[in-house]
Amino acid sequence: MYTKNICAMLGGTFLLMSAFITTSKAQSLPLASKQPNLQLMSVQTQGSGTDVILIPGLASSRGIWTDLASGLQSGHRVHILELAGFASTPAIASRDGKVIAPVVDAIAEYIRTQHINAPAIVGHSLGGEIALMLGARYPDRVGRLMIVDALPFYSLMIDPEATSETASQRAIATREWILAQSPQEFEAFQKASIARLAKTEAVRPALVAAGLSSDRRTIANAVYELMVTDLRPELGRISAPIEVVYAYDALFGVPASGVDEMYRRAYTNARDIHFTRIDDSFHFIMLDQPRRFSSAVESFLNK
Repeated sequence: MYTKNICAMLGGTFLLMSAFITTSKAQSLPLASKQPNLQLMSVQTQGSGTDVILIPGLASSRGIWTDLASGLQSGHRVHILELAGFASTPAIASRDGKVIAPVVDAIAEYIRTQHINAPAIVGHSLGGEIALMLGARYPDRVGRLMIVDALPFYSLMIDPEATSETASQRAIATREWILAQSPQEFEAFQKASIARLAKTEAVRPALVAAGLSSDRRTIANAVYELMVTDLRPELGRISAPIEVVYAYDALFGVPASGVDEMYRRAYTNARDIHFTRIDDSFHFIMLDQPRRFSSAVESFLNK
């Protein structure tokens, strides 16, 4: 399966956050907190109605959500994130190199300070892991979760018997390998990865550009954290309903039933969970199958 490549399912995202939250009205909204790891994130809002927060994946821009957000804004207030260090949002320093956990805290604080009531969270890839962690650690701040093509423990894609401990050395090696690449090697890697992550050739240049404009150290740290973070023990803490939407294509080289089984096994500990498979798509489902994906999101929001 294409996801056995170390970074194959990492078309996703992470946000360490920038110094100001920017809304579509160009307001600067400080998140007051005494906790040093609570940073800020780039947020654009549009539309009005019930709240939906969209979280992109590793080295992705908020542009992956453009079509979906356009369709949602007539009935929803859509908060479209872009994570510091990815695409056009500047990177910020982190004392311990963590990316995922700090952004979860920051999103929770954003929900609280903006008085957002039980928002729906849609997270793609790395953004899916952020959404799961948010639901597990701040269960009173989310209404429902949609996890798009992501597992609660990425390293299961490499080794079905993996643990955080056994994945550690591979994660360290992967982080160092990303940092050691020359600019030419990194560009070639981005292009090869995106060819496996997006089936639609027309969308690939923008995805590659977002990756190349992302901060290399932020990417490397996010990949490491993703590979060693096992959220399966925390799934039982999530009280919100979870919808897992995942891709399948015959080019994966495995039966669809095998992919179905992998997802269901990974989410065994979840209390209220449903699965939707979208065929003829690679990892960027919202770009490969935009109509089917939008339909799945609308159904999820109207439940």
